[in-house]
Amino acid sequence: MSKGKNKQGARRLNKAQLGEQVMNLFQAHAGEVIDIKTIFRELHLNTHPAKLLCMDVLDDLLMDDYIIEQSQMRYTLATKSTVMEGTFQRKHNGKNTFLPDDGGEPILVAERNSLHAMDGDRVKVQMMARRRGHVREAQVTAILQRADKSFVGRLSVRKDFAFLLTEDRTLSNDIFIPKGQLKGGKNGDKVIVKIIEWPDGSKNPIGKVVEVLGKSGENETEMHAILAEFGLPYTYPKAVEDAAKQIDATITAQDYAEREDFRDRVTFTIDPRDAKDFDDALSFKKIVNSKSSNSKLYEVGVHIADVSHYVTEGSLIDKEAVKRATSVYLVDRTIPMLPERLCNLICSLRPDEEKLCYSVIFEINEKAEVKKWHLAHTVIKSDRRFTYEEVQALLEERHEASEEDYKLPGDHAPQPGAEFDGDKAHGLRPTADFAEELITLNRLAKILRQRRFAAGAVDFERPEVRFDIDEKGHPIGTYYKVAKDANKLIEEFMLLANRTVAESIGKVKTGKSKNENANSKGKKTFVYRIHEQPDQDKLMNLSQFVTKFGHKLRLGGSIQDTGKNLNKLLHEVQGQREQNLVEMVALRAMMKAKYSTINIGHYGLAFDYYTHFTSPIRRYPDLMVHRLLTRYADGGRSANQEKYEALCEQSSEMEQTAALAERASIKYKQVEFMADKLGEEFDGLISGITEFGLYVELNDSKCEGMVPLRDLDDDYYEFDERNYQLVGRRHHHRYTLGDAVRIKVARANLDKKQLDFALVES
Repeated sequence: MSKGKNKQGARRLNKAQLGEQVMNLFQAHAGEVIDIKTIFRELHLNTHPAKLLCMDVLDDLLMDDYIIEQSQMRYTLATKSTVMEGTFQRKHNGKNTFLPDDGGEPILVAERNSLHAMDGDRVKVQMMARRRGHVREAQVTAILQRADKSFVGRLSVRKDFAFLLTEDRTLSNDIFIPKGQLKGGKNGDKVIVKIIEWPDGSKNPIGKVVEVLGKSGENETEMHAILAEFGLPYTYPKAVEDAAKQIDATITAQDYAEREDFRDRVTFTIDPRDAKDFDDALSFKKIVNSKSSNSKLYEVGVHIADVSHYVTEGSLIDKEAVKRATSVYLVDRTIPMLPERLCNLICSLRPDEEKLCYSVIFEINEKAEVKKWHLAHTVIKSDRRFTYEEVQALLEERHEASEEDYKLPGDHAPQPGAEFDGDKAHGLRPTADFAEELITLNRLAKILRQRRFAAGAVDFERPEVRFDIDEKGHPIGTYYKVAKDANKLIEEFMLLANRTVAESIGKVKTGKSKNENANSKGKKTFVYRIHEQPDQDKLMNLSQFVTKFGHKLRLGGSIQDTGKNLNKLLHEVQGQREQNLVEMVALRAMMKAKYSTINIGHYGLAFDYYTHFTSPIRRYPDLMVHRLLTRYADGGRSANQEKYEALCEQSSEMEQTAALAERASIKYKQVEFMADKLGEEFDGLISGITEFGLYVELNDSKCEGMVPLRDLDDDYYEFDERNYQLVGRRHHHRYTLGDAVRIKVARANLDKKQLDFALVES
C-alpha cells in the first residue's frame, strides 16, 4: 500500500474499526510492551487526526482494563484474571484498597464491598465492571487469613457495654465491647483490644479487651500504649529471661587460647551519657616503623561485643531477637532487642571487665591510609568509659575541635586563649586520660570524613531535640543533640569497619592463581546495608526550586558528582533564611536505607560496599553479619540467600516500625510539654504544607504543630504541591515552606498527639 493510500485509509477508519485493529495488534503481541510510535507505525497511522483517534481508543482500552500502561506511552495486554488474591488495606475514610500478590497497582474496595475485612487480611477479590469515568473497583469475596491485628485506645464504659475510642486510622467506627469482655478495664483506661466479630449489617465491630495498660495520661500507660499501637513488645517473655539467666558468662581457658589477646592495649568506649549497653570500643597503639622514620603508623582496633558467642542461632533468645530485630528508643526508655542480662551486663564492654569481642584491627598511617587489616575474635579490657561530652570537652580544651563545633548549640570549652573551668551544665571536667590517643584518633577521623565527602557522600546533619524529663516522665525542658567531633570520631571508625568487612565478602577476587580461596570463586550470601540513588524527579524539582533563592544544583554527570553538588548546595544555605526549606526538600528526595543480600552500594555514604557490623547488641543484622563472617572464615559454604533475604526484609520493616514509634513518643512529649502553654506566643518556621494546613516548628523547643486550613479564613487557599505553598485565590497571599511566622498555642490533644497553632503574624 502506498503512503498516500495509507493516509486516506486512516482517515476513513471510524473509532470502532480502529479499536478492533488496536485490539488485534495487542492480541498478536501478547506479553510484549508496545510503545505509541510502534502502534502508529504498525497500523499506518500517519495523520494527526488518525493519531488523535488512536489515543482516544487507547484511553478507552485502559479504562476497560483491556491494556495496561507500563510507563509513559508504553502499553501491554492485560492478562490478569478478574479473580485475584492479595492484601487488604483498610482506610479511615472508607476508600479501602486491595494490593494484588503480583505487585500490581492498588485497587479500590468501597466499604460496602469489603466484607468487613481488616487491615492486613489476606483476601480474595472479584473485579467489578468498570463504570465510565471511574477508577477500577473490586469486591472482597472471601477472607483467606486474618491479620493478627490489635487496637489501642481509651475505654468509654456505659452501664451494660463499652466502646473503644481509638485513633487508629484504619477504622472509621469505634469498637463495641460487651460488658463481659472488659477484663477489669474501667472508664478512661487505655487498653488493647482484639476484634472477635463483625456481624453483617452491623456498623461497629465487636471486640474484647486483651490487656489493660493503665489510666490514660499516666506516663507508663502512654509509653506502653505507643509500643502496643505499633505492635512492639514492652516486656520480655519469662522463658526468654530465664534462658538469659542460664548463660554462663565465664571466659574459659579455651576462649583465651582461641582468641587474640588485646587486654594490654589502651582501650576505651565513647557513648551517650545515659547509655547502658556499650557495644563498641576503640583500642590504640603506636607501631614502631623500622622501614621509615618519617611515617607514623598506628594500630587501631574496632572492637565489637561478640554477641554471637552467647546467642546461638535458633535458640529461644535468638528467635525473640529475630522478631524484635532492633532495640527501640522512646523518649524516656530503651526497649532492648536482647534481655537486660545480655545487653547491659554480659556483652556490654564495661570498663575494667574482660570481654569477648569480634574485632577489625587496622594498621593505619598518619594520612589515614589503611596499610593492613585483619578480622579477629579477641579478648579486651576497656580502660575507660567516656561520654561524648567528656571527649568533646577535651578536644575543645586542647584546641583540636573543629571550628564548626563552637557554632553549634550547647555548652563549649573556651576558645583558644581563654581558661577552661569545666562543663558546668553536666558537671564534667576535662581529663588528661588518654588525651594523646583521643587527639590522634580525632585527627585520623577528620581525614577519613573529608575523604568520604570528597568521594560524594551526602552530608545531612541536623540537630535533634531531646527532652529533659522529671521522675514522673513529664517533660520539663528541651536540649539539642548535635553531632560534634567526639561523635564523628566514633562514627568514622565504625563506618571504616563496616565498609571494610563488607568489601571482604562482596568484592570477588580476580587473581590469576588457581589456588584462590573459596570466596574468590563467587560472591557469597551476605547482609548489606544499601541505599538507592535519590528520586530523580524530586531532585529535578529541587534543582528548579532552589533557583528562586539564587542557588544552583547541577544534575547529570556521575553519582559522585550529584552527591558533591548536593553537599555544595547544603553548605551554601547554612545560616540562610531558606536553610530549613532546602534541607527538608532535599531530604524528601532521598530514599530510605535498608538491608538486603543484593548489594547496590550505599548512595548516602558513597560506598560501593557497606554493612552493619558494629552494633549486634541492638541490631539483628549485625548479629547475622558476625555469624556469616565466622562461617566464611572457617571455610563454610555460602549461606542460603532466601533465608537471609527474608531476615533482611524483617529487619528493615522493624527498623521503620521502631522509628515510627520513636517519633510517636516524641510527638506525645511535645504535646505534653506545650499543654500548659495554651495561649502563649512563639516564633517558628513553616516546616510542612499540606492540603489540610500548615505545620510550624517552633524555634526554641522544636515542637511542631499545625495551623488548620479552616483557621486561615482571610482567603480561599489552594495547595501548590510542586512549590510547597498555599496560595490565596483572591489576595494571592502565599505561605511557603521555610517562612518565619509567629503563632500562639491554640489546642493540645494528648489522645491524638496533636498540637494546633493559630497564626498571630507572618
